[in-house]
Amino acid sequence: MSADVMHRLAALLPTGRLMSAPAQLAAYASDGLTAFRATPRAVVAPQTAEEVIALVRFCHAEKLPFVARGSGTSLSGGSLPVPDGIVIALNRLNRILRLDPAQRIAIVEPGVINAAVTAAAQPHGLHYAPDPSSQSICTIGGNVAFNSGGAHCLKHGMTSNHVLGLKAVLATGEVVEFGGPSREQVGPDWTGLFVGNEGLFGIALEITLQLLPRAETFHTVLAGYRTLEQAGDAVSAIVASWLLPGALEIMDALALEAAVAAVHADYPPKCEAVLIVELEGPKEAVAAERGRLDDILARSGATEVRVARNAAERGAIWKGRKSAFSAVGRLSPDFIVQDGVVPRRRLGEALRQINGWSREAGLRCANVFHAGDGNLHPLILYDGRIPGDLARAEALAGRILKMCVAMGGSITGEHGVGVEKRDYLPDMFSADEIGCMERVHAAFDPLGIANPGKMFPVAGAPALAQSGLHPLEKAGVISRE
Repeated sequence: MSADVMHRLAALLPTGRLMSAPAQLAAYASDGLTAFRATPRAVVAPQTAEEVIALVRFCHAEKLPFVARGSGTSLSGGSLPVPDGIVIALNRLNRILRLDPAQRIAIVEPGVINAAVTAAAQPHGLHYAPDPSSQSICTIGGNVAFNSGGAHCLKHGMTSNHVLGLKAVLATGEVVEFGGPSREQVGPDWTGLFVGNEGLFGIALEITLQLLPRAETFHTVLAGYRTLEQAGDAVSAIVASWLLPGALEIMDALALEAAVAAVHADYPPKCEAVLIVELEGPKEAVAAERGRLDDILARSGATEVRVARNAAERGAIWKGRKSAFSAVGRLSPDFIVQDGVVPRRRLGEALRQINGWSREAGLRCANVFHAGDGNLHPLILYDGRIPGDLARAEALAGRILKMCVAMGGSITGEHGVGVEKRDYLPDMFSADEIGCMERVHAAFDPLGIANPGKMFPVAGAPALAQSGLHPLEKAGVISRE
């Protein structure tokens, strides 16, 4: 990027909202996938939708690559910067523009924190259902880009199930409005197409969210098991009984160790796994379901079953689960987390395979996952200071992804493809299917300037390269930590 382009870019924003000093850029060099870094040419911090639109139109005119970024919690390298491109940081667009309790909607800007929507809706007896583990810091814009889920997506669905409409600026600079305040729309579902685009179409400016009534009561149970397989079998039994809990989560011994160390979580001792089951809804319905759940857990071989007696105990159970990813940092300096999906009936088989492979690789692997929908979250621990450790972790992660596809599942449940899983897209989709996706992408971004290098296969994906170095590594553009 020439000095002239930088000067004209800076003129689009008030003084101080373009950052180009090395110390300023360092904070944006990676996202939650820290194994790889890239340095953008500049970071810009718009504060209004009009400023975002002006920036995108400038990028289109100059053919300047840009990456939209919220809090940077992506775990797939989805907001990895583009060298000689810019990062458009959206955290200042953090207003809840409208909250309508009667219509049960909230219209928010992309930089609004996920948990802030529920905080604003709670006085009206409402909440925003998608609850990623990072919900206290992740932004709605990022949730939309990656179609985030969370512990309660089993019952309530993903982000795409709760976005009714949006206003966005496409990579061409065109401003569009899709959907609206109601599900009663006619014609193509452009909103559904936009959600999960991983930043390749453009930037959402205003997002209309569906709010749900807060459940009248919760029944949260923590059950300890001697083996992961027993916990997985309990999940199968619960699902087979036609119960639909709000959440079904499993943590293994290593994840439990991390959560105890980080937040002093209180879990049953000497367990290889714990299962968290949460029922929610009207008191009468939960009371009836509770009896069925008690019977299933009594027959499941649980060594101990604890029931949250109040909101504080429920919060403590979930605090341990929600902290699991960050807590693993106490056990290892580095880790890769996957989010492949397998059919629920094959959970036990998948976990046995992962544990066997981790032993072969000489790497520890903590398992935390949304058991209700088969969304695995193996955290592969490694030390980037040890030569070859990252390569072994990547190889293990790749085997897990291929296993998920072979079992009839997916390479990603909610983290997205990003740069991490690009090379594995052909394992899941045919060349014709990928070609169709690329044509759709080109319709929204004909110049390929919006978050380039993400999702679609190239010769060697950076975080999970199937062989050798990524071409950009060879050129010195991106680097391993």
